[in-house]
Amino acid sequence: MSENVLTLKQSGVRWLWLAVVIFFADIAIKLVVMNNMGYGWANRIEILPFFNLLYVHNYGAAFSFLSDQSGWQRWFFTGIAIVVTSLLTYWMSKLPAKEKWNNIAYAMIIGGAVGNVFDRIVHGFVVDYLDFYWGAYHWPAFNLADSTICVGAAMIILDGFRKNEQSEN
Repeated sequence: MSENVLTLKQSGVRWLWLAVVIFFADIAIKLVVMNNMGYGWANRIEILPFFNLLYVHNYGAAFSFLSDQSGWQRWFFTGIAIVVTSLLTYWMSKLPAKEKWNNIAYAMIIGGAVGNVFDRIVHGFVVDYLDFYWGAYHWPAFNLADSTICVGAAMIILDGFRKNEQSEN
């Protein structure tokens, strides 16, 4: 039993350039927000009737989950992100580079996760700046990293449905 071993060039790892682009874009935007906006809801910039830019800290995870805890969540979420990033990178090394859909999805999650880990380690919180709302209801603020993680996860879920449809035919 010989296993087909992919070279670095043949494997999905070559899609990690996308994760690097997402990471640097995320950090750059967060630095612009931190250096040019006042903190908090009172300093928001109204862009559209349903969208504001603002600068807030998120001590929790997605959509401020566990943000009201004593601080243990910082390292918990950092650890989870490192494990998930390692696992996805390993999977990318086993996937052919031509499997674009999954490699892009994994790279998006990795780039976003590393961007938020950087914030947690350097600042002790994640910088959020996107505020969507309807009337008086505001969705929890989020950032580019959160967006790429969600889009990448949705792509993985959609791929699962796509493969099920293909196997039924």
